[in-house]
Amino acid sequence: MKNRINTKPKKPWLYILFLVSVITVWLWYMISYDNFGIYSTRWPAALTMLFGSFIAGASPEGSAAIAYPVFTLLLKIPPEVARNFAFAIQSIGMTSASLLILGLKIKVDWNYIKYVSFGGIFGLVLGTYYVAPLISPMQAKLFFVSLWLSFGIALWLQNKNSHREVFDSIQNLMKSDIFKLITFGFVGGIISSIFGTGINIFTFCLMTIYYQVSEKVATPSSVIIMTIETLLGVFIHTKVANDFQPLAFELWLTCIPVVVFFAPLGAFVISKMKREGIAQILYTILIVQFIGAMWVIKPSLLQFLICVVILFVGVGTFGYLAVISKRRIRQSRKQKMIYMQSVSA
Repeated sequence: MKNRINTKPKKPWLYILFLVSVITVWLWYMISYDNFGIYSTRWPAALTMLFGSFIAGASPEGSAAIAYPVFTLLLKIPPEVARNFAFAIQSIGMTSASLLILGLKIKVDWNYIKYVSFGGIFGLVLGTYYVAPLISPMQAKLFFVSLWLSFGIALWLQNKNSHREVFDSIQNLMKSDIFKLITFGFVGGIISSIFGTGINIFTFCLMTIYYQVSEKVATPSSVIIMTIETLLGVFIHTKVANDFQPLAFELWLTCIPVVVFFAPLGAFVISKMKREGIAQILYTILIVQFIGAMWVIKPSLLQFLICVVILFVGVGTFGYLAVISKRRIRQSRKQKMIYMQSVSA
């Protein structure tokens, strides 16, 4: 009897409650203000977010990784509107995915979540007011798609080793590790202030390459991190900076009923997949993202050569992190053995 109780499927009641609440309020608003006509012109946004929200729930890439370039380059939506929309729509989609993750008790690393989120708060605030206004979004996009692809290549090279050792959490967490997590979170917060996403994939690099945490654990953990970051982003742009545009609000209304279903669907799908399958999905996303950026932005020869340099430097950097990681694990085990021997003596 006890075993039957333990194996009973978990029901994500928090997500179900959130889903019903969101759809009810959305329907009330759309009917009250007769807003369904927005779909005649804004349907491309909803179609984009169908794919973007699924990817957001199924990978360390937020939906803005898809929405931002499509909105700014294909739909000709101003970058600041696309960024604010990204925060707003992720407040629905990523929150839905996070509640499903928590409700189904999918394995996450809470040390990763809390320390990165702490650094991300300060990075997002600083970036919003002092960095984002100075950065060309398209130039920054070329830099980061090249960097993310270099990470994908490095991770693929690591996973070619069928005996690669991975963990369900950061091993032997020390003060220096806490500092690294907060620092990466801080930088990731600045990246998110520009695009509406970034802290998730940036810190995911550290988790999988340096700490060798399984993609199956790091991915849902990064979803929760992006949820925390995006809720803060929405608060800043709607209540503090007061720069949330009417167009961003209209796009948000258009996409709510899509993301509230498809983001948690992505999270559910990866919870049933093996680590290798999740990694393969990530490789595909990073390659498509890079090719898409090259096709849409059409960089000059100099810009393309810079992207190639970033790609090679990134692969080398992430590869070096992997080497350091192996040394760290060996040293940690050696210290543990010495401690055990001293205790037994």
